[in-house]
Amino acid sequence: MARMKRGFGHEKAKKGTMGRLVKILFKKYPWQMILVMFCNVLAAASNFLSSVFIKNITNEIDNIVGVPNADWNPFIRIIIFMIIAYVIGIFASFLWNYTMAVTTQKYLNELRKELFDHMETLPIKYFDTHAHGDIMSIYTNDIDTIRELVSQSLPNLFQTTFTVIALLCIMLYYSLWLTLIVLFGSIFMILNTKFVGGKSARYFVKQQKALGKVEGSIEESINGLKVIKVFCHEDKSIEEFDNINNDLARVATIGNINGNILGPIMGNIGNILYVLIAVVGGLFIMYPDNIHNINAFGQVTAKSDLIGIVLSFLMMSKMFANNINNFAQQVTFIVMGLAGASRVFDLMDEKSETDDGYVTLVHIKYHEDGTFEETNERTRYYAWKHPHSADGTVTYTELKGDIVLDHVDFGYTQEKLVLEDVSIYARPGQKIALVGATGAGKTTITNLINRFYDIADGKIRYDGININKIKKDDLRRSLGIVLQDTNLFTGTVMDNIRYGRLDATDEEVYEAAKIANAYDFIMRLPQGFNTMLSGDGTNLSQGQRQLLSIARAAVADTPVMILDEATSSIDTRTEKLVQQGTDKLMEGRTVFVIAHRLSTVMNSDAIMVLEHGKIIERGSHDDLIKQKGKYYQLYTGAFELE
Repeated sequence: MARMKRGFGHEKAKKGTMGRLVKILFKKYPWQMILVMFCNVLAAASNFLSSVFIKNITNEIDNIVGVPNADWNPFIRIIIFMIIAYVIGIFASFLWNYTMAVTTQKYLNELRKELFDHMETLPIKYFDTHAHGDIMSIYTNDIDTIRELVSQSLPNLFQTTFTVIALLCIMLYYSLWLTLIVLFGSIFMILNTKFVGGKSARYFVKQQKALGKVEGSIEESINGLKVIKVFCHEDKSIEEFDNINNDLARVATIGNINGNILGPIMGNIGNILYVLIAVVGGLFIMYPDNIHNINAFGQVTAKSDLIGIVLSFLMMSKMFANNINNFAQQVTFIVMGLAGASRVFDLMDEKSETDDGYVTLVHIKYHEDGTFEETNERTRYYAWKHPHSADGTVTYTELKGDIVLDHVDFGYTQEKLVLEDVSIYARPGQKIALVGATGAGKTTITNLINRFYDIADGKIRYDGININKIKKDDLRRSLGIVLQDTNLFTGTVMDNIRYGRLDATDEEVYEAAKIANAYDFIMRLPQGFNTMLSGDGTNLSQGQRQLLSIARAAVADTPVMILDEATSSIDTRTEKLVQQGTDKLMEGRTVFVIAHRLSTVMNSDAIMVLEHGKIIERGSHDDLIKQKGKYYQLYTGAFELE
């Protein structure tokens, strides 16, 4: 099996992730995003316009204080304008926050659906090569970082950028020298953001990856808790978890240290700027004839405007520093969000399972003369519907269950073959047994019949049709499978059996349970078939869970059955009950049986003995015993053990 991968992609987001995310948001929610941008502009404008009002208020106060019969109307108008601006700013802030909260949750809801829908289309190979804990981390940690990025960081980034540019323009209009002081201080702020904030962001991204490993470790420990306890592996398991958890604590500590000191450093740089501007501005006011304040256009400020300009500039410098600080604080969330979005997009971009098949499975009904025709009614009879593009005709091939593997080669990687020159001929109604040591390739053969993987060389034919021509859904619909590892889902016993065929009636479910000899134990459950199962059916014994899995295959009522170690987890008494049920289940069907217990395959029509991916012996039980080869050794060894 290919090596399991930990983590998704690189620690940094892929190039273009921000553009892709923004493009998706504007495509899905155009008017919401335009509204948010407009409200952001209003909210930002209401903040920095206050500094302009301060200058005007200062000038108006100078005009009316001590002046008899002074005109107070300009002063009152300014106050009214300020109130209106602040009210608009408050409303705009509320509106964009509300809109982004609703829009973000809509987007995340759709994103999770798209992710899950796409994940269901991925080939089995993807899940064999990626840790399940890391996949789960995408749905939890990475989606949450996108939530923070979309709902807060992106709007704040836009508002901050707009505010900084607007403030810079106003400051240049008021005073070139004071603006140069602010820009000089901004250099230190940017350098601090780059080194301290950048380091914080890098370690927060590492924290997300480490968190995925912690979740994966917890998932593995929960799933394997019985194994851990059986082998008294608790201490070792705790040690392994501590190592992973300590790594998470290490990167999280470094990230938080840098993140926590970033704000105070930026704040103190802003305070220093405030003091410098106050000192220089004070010099302008104290010595207006000797030190001239000029703006970016070279215009000298009038003495009467100096106090208002300096007061406004003090406010603007503080606002400018706060916005740079806000941007620095958002850097961490932006980097984390983009890294999370990159991993989400990586999963979304994974290539879906390809299906070039065009032969479909249809129900048929027979006429008295032995001919048949396609029908929409559900019958127990099937045919392969084969359209021919050359002449536009359609032919039907009766599904009989004739499966042939013809000189098949396969490897999970190109470097190493798992199966080599394997040929198997399963005629309709035959029971074919695959035996051999673990890793010999038995389960791989059934995976190839299902087209979970595609072969490297050779052919697999189903009723004479190359399975590459058959649509995968139709192919798999014709195959019933009982796996060694039973998976039950949250729901009633009835629901879990009906999972084999969703349109099965209650009576068909009851009949399937009887075939699998599961009916009696189900009726002894608290609510019978309506008993709720959860946690993969932990309230049932392993044998009972396996019986439900067999009943699920029985209700599917497929022409071909694959039993992969179906009785491996069942005691001898239960095995006899299951054997009786599977004998009924196998009647008239082509069956592939994988078993370690050779007693379950003795009555097979043909037994294939595999070793290192090759068939070394084939024949009936009696034939193989006479050969006294590998099968004979396995059988006599098992007999001696019994």
